[in-house]
This record gives sequence, C-alpha cells and structure tokens, in this order.
Amino acid sequence: MATETHTPRTYGNWRKPTSPGLMGLGSLGTMLLLGGLIFMVFVVMAAGLAAGIVVGASLGGMLLVLLVKDKHDRNLLSRMADRVGWWNTRSAGSHLYRSGPLGRTAWGTFQLPGLAAPSRLSEHTDSYGRRFALIYVPFTGHYTVVLGTEPDGAALVDSEQIDIWVAGWGRWLANLGDEPGIEAASVTIETAPDTGTRLRREVTTHIDPDAPEFAKAMLNEAVNRYPAGSSTVKAYVAVTFSASARSGGKRRKPEEMGRELAARLPGLTQGLGSTGAGAAHPLTAQELCEVVRIAYDPASAVLIEEAHAAGQVPELTWPDVGPTAHEASWGSYVHDGALSVSWSMTAAPRGNVQSGILSRLLAPHRDIARKRIALLYRPLDAARAAGLVEADLRAAEFRQTSSSKPSARDALATRQARATAAEEAAGAGLVNFGMVVTATVLDSDKKPDAVAAIDNLSATARLRLRLVHGAQDSAFAAALPLGLVLPKHLKVPVELREQL
Repeated sequence: MATETHTPRTYGNWRKPTSPGLMGLGSLGTMLLLGGLIFMVFVVMAAGLAAGIVVGASLGGMLLVLLVKDKHDRNLLSRMADRVGWWNTRSAGSHLYRSGPLGRTAWGTFQLPGLAAPSRLSEHTDSYGRRFALIYVPFTGHYTVVLGTEPDGAALVDSEQIDIWVAGWGRWLANLGDEPGIEAASVTIETAPDTGTRLRREVTTHIDPDAPEFAKAMLNEAVNRYPAGSSTVKAYVAVTFSASARSGGKRRKPEEMGRELAARLPGLTQGLGSTGAGAAHPLTAQELCEVVRIAYDPASAVLIEEAHAAGQVPELTWPDVGPTAHEASWGSYVHDGALSVSWSMTAAPRGNVQSGILSRLLAPHRDIARKRIALLYRPLDAARAAGLVEADLRAAEFRQTSSSKPSARDALATRQARATAAEEAAGAGLVNFGMVVTATVLDSDKKPDAVAAIDNLSATARLRLRLVHGAQDSAFAAALPLGLVLPKHLKVPVELREQL
C-alpha cells in the first residue's frame, strides 16, 4: 500500500513598504540631503569655507536624527517626538481622567476617554432579524459593527482542516478589499479567568434532589474547585466602514448606514463560517457595553455574570461604560483598580512560519489576569494595491542597484517584493496589518511578571513587540473591539512618516 505524507504548510513573505532613497533614507530624507548639499555649496561660494562648515555640521546633525535607528526601525526623530508629546500631555494634565458625578466632565457620566470619547452607539436590525450595535466616530467618519465568534480551536483537528481554515481566512480578508466602503477590520482575542458562575448555574439547575449525597458532594466540590485556574477565551471581529459612499461624498447618518449594513451583515457573518471562527453573530448594544465595561473595570465581570445567572440584565448605556478614573504613564495604564501594559508589533516573523505560530501568545497565561491580542487589518482595493506593490518593487530594486556591493538583506527584499507583485498580479489581495497586545493585572506588584511573560510569548511567536511609550491609554482603546483606525488619529500622516 502506498502511503501519502502531508507536509506542513508554511506562510511568510510579509513586507513592509519602503521608500526609495540613499544611505537608508526615504524620499523626503534624500531630498533633504541633496537640497542641503546644494545649499552648502552656495553658502561656501557666498560666505566662505567657515560658513559652509557650519551649514554642513547642521545638515549632518539633521541627517543623524533620521539615520540613527533602534531595533524597531524607529529613528531618533520619532523617539524625540514621542518624548516631547508626552511632556506636553503631562503638562496639560491630559494623562489623568476623572468621570462620573464627581468627575471633571460637565455632564457627569462615565464617558469613554481618549480616542473613543466622541464615539456614539446606536442599535439596528439586520435582514435576519438580529439586533446589532453600530459605533459611530464623528472625528474620522467611521461606522463599526462588532461580530462575536466562537472559534473551534485547533485541538484534535487534522492539519488539512486547519489549512482549509487558513485559506478561508485569507479569502475573507481579500474579499474585504472588494467590499465597498470598508476601511479596516480587527480581530480581538481576549483571555480572562473564569468566574465559575455559568458552571454553578448549570450544575445547580440539573441536580436531582433525590440523588445520593455522595454524588451531590462530588458535584459541589467540582463547582468549587474547577473555576480555580480555568479561563475563558472570547473572540470578536470588528469591521469598520466609511460614512461616505465615495471619496469626498456626503456622510451618511446612523439610520442610513444601519439600513445599508442590515443587508450586508448576513454575508459577512456567513463568510466567517469557513475560517474556523464558528458561529458568528453581531453583538447587540447591551453585549458591546458589557464587553467594554469589563475591559476597563475587570471587577465588574463577576457582577455582570451573576446578574445574568439570576435572569437579570444589567442595563448599561454607552455613556456609562468608561472608567471612573484612569492615569496613563510612560509605560503603563492604571484604570479602575487594574493596571495594563500595551505593546505594538514592529516586525512580523521573518522567514516562513506554520499556522500555529501564535498559539502560545493567544493562550491564557497564569501571570496575566486578562490578555487581549488585537490583529488590525486595513484592506486595500485592487487599484491602490497594484500601484503600491509596483512602487515597493521599484524602491527595493533602487536600494539594491544603488550600491556596487548590495547586502544580502537588500537582495532578499527585492525577491520578496517581486514575489508580492507577482501574487498581486495573479489576483491576490493586499492587506496592511499590525498587532496590539495588552496585558492586564489586578495587582501592580505583578506588572514585572506580566511584562516578562509577554516578552517570552512574543519570542515564541517570532514577533518583535515594542512597548507603546507615552500612549498607553490610546493603545488600550485600540486593542478593544471598537474599530478605531489608528492612522486616522495621527497628527503626522503615516505616508509622510514612511517617506523619512
């Protein structure tokens, strides 16, 4: 008999778009270099050699700020800008937040802070009769729908089925680029300790009063001991749409957007069924309020679950889900009796990896009370993707040919850019992606353990994570299933940063 062996499938070839330039500079940096050299020549001709030396030293200092980079590929200018921005935030007192009747807000509610402060929530019904929450952010003109999923997991699943799920997820992301009006999508995986309320309710409602005492004692012991050390895993998919039907068009109101999304939501939820996400359903306004409230106040999770176990629904509104108080520091974020630390991904895994590369990072950890992994996606339409991959290929070829002895990294980057352009020309979709990792502990003394745990887990996932300095509150909000598109909130556009 002939036996067929299955080779594990690998994935890779992730590329970060680059800008053509000299000496590791981008387009703007190269223009600054050439313009500075020309200006220095004119200064030498007009004012002499001494003045030219001064101009040359000034130009060298400016270029040094752009050329000195750390392991996360961030130059000295970006780090200085972060430090200056943090000083301004502390001087203005914006790192502190007090809400509620005794807070600083004039309306006396527990409004969400930071980037999510101007968001509004409404509820609509889709074509299947399901209620769904719709988040509107007026500043960016975005609407977000949050889908709750029940992932099947990879335990006791053969590799062929996992490959099918991964392929289905790739098709789902690629189809987002063809969907009209979609700005971004995010996947949030949250692990938290199990309170045991659901198990207690399930056991107590099914115990037979006439059962033997030994059986009752065994069940009661299982109820008391099982929640200790166990955890729950929840997954959410947030899809963000533009309020304008076309670029420069009129923004649609929540009622108009709700009617349009009512017909599109069934297709989005059904498409997730082939990705291993399980049964997907849109979250109602009440469910979304509970998710956000528990994120800012982990202690409320027990109260909310006990209320559901008693058959009561804790009425929460959008102005009441924010924290009572918070304090953002340079490297951590304190909110309602909990402390959180957030990281952002600066480099994807190099080389080829298998589909389970993130399994340990996504799994619960004993040193972290609540862990939240947010994968952020920004799909590109076919027209923009074609121009982007061609520009990236030209930039990679320019860097390789600009030196008589190109480095191995430049040669590899050119091959990867050429492969990406070929795949896009064959019909593959192009998606920009990132990751935000948030670890929450209930005791500030456990912060070093949580930081060490994330460092070890990121190493197993072959990811390069950087602590979000000076913007911990914004990173915490970005990891929530709120559909916040971070590049739209930056004062300096991402395109301009990449050109430096």
